[in-house]
Amino acid sequence: MASKQSQPRTFNSMTYGQLQRSNSNNRDKLKPEDKKWLKQNGYRNLGWENAIKLYQQIEEILSKYQFEDMSLEELFLEADRIGNKYLSNQEIEEYNQQLSKEVTEIGELIDQQFPDTEVEVIDYSQKPSQKSQKQRDRKTYRTTKL
Repeated sequence: MASKQSQPRTFNSMTYGQLQRSNSNNRDKLKPEDKKWLKQNGYRNLGWENAIKLYQQIEEILSKYQFEDMSLEELFLEADRIGNKYLSNQEIEEYNQQLSKEVTEIGELIDQQFPDTEVEVIDYSQKPSQKSQKQRDRKTYRTTKL
């Protein structure tokens, strides 16, 4: 009688050895203070359950790192992207219309406070004197302020 061999346990399609290797590689990417924190809080790479807990904790720490290098604008865009998951298409459209209206109002206020009083005219009627051989493909424009 041949005995049936059971399927090896897996976590995120990784065997125990692959999980340990992944933990070791990802742990090297951590800052020294995070490595120390993991050690102080008992996260170990030995034993199936411990390796899974360590994997999850390392992933959580690494996900925080991606936000450290972002500018404020990128953080707002990321927050907006995440927030849009929980809104319906109608709510998103209403928000975009409201935002567009407010941006237009702000633009009008800026135009009132800083009016553009200079008029710029481009005169295309004047033909430039002889063009050099190298500048045949280039046009010259003259601007005048009124």
